[in-house]
Amino acid sequence: MAEELKISEGSKEDKYRLLYTQVQAVVEGEADIIANMANISSMLHYTFGFWWTGFYRVYDDMLLLGPFQGPLACSRIAFGKGVCGTAWKEKRVQIVDDVQLFPGHIACSSESKSEIVVPLLADGCVTAVLDIDSDRYSTFDECDSRWLEKIVALISR
Repeated sequence: MAEELKISEGSKEDKYRLLYTQVQAVVEGEADIIANMANISSMLHYTFGFWWTGFYRVYDDMLLLGPFQGPLACSRIAFGKGVCGTAWKEKRVQIVDDVQLFPGHIACSSESKSEIVVPLLADGCVTAVLDIDSDRYSTFDECDSRWLEKIVALISR
């Protein structure tokens, strides 16, 4: 397991490249999904300085709040509702440049301006979503999507 988080001084791509190897080291040999989600949330949050970083787990017919870093969050999100529920329903990454323009956006915090949600898939089913909010508009792009999909694949079962 990694003993300290190292953050690249380079580009976003460089930061993700280094972070990915550290996430691999942290989750290797750790079978508990909650522990892995907690560490991944922390590592992403501190590497990039996001507003809110965390997971929602599929529980019955809802997304239930899991490990996160940041301010108070919504505890439950319905299937197909908001950005998280849409990622769950569509089984694909959602990138939103301005959350106020997203139909049905769930405003857990007025500070959130843009968002990316990445589903964790196991045998074609969504088991959780990684949700990241920024307090700036248009924060997320295909670089984030590509690397975050690789990161969540490390813990998808």
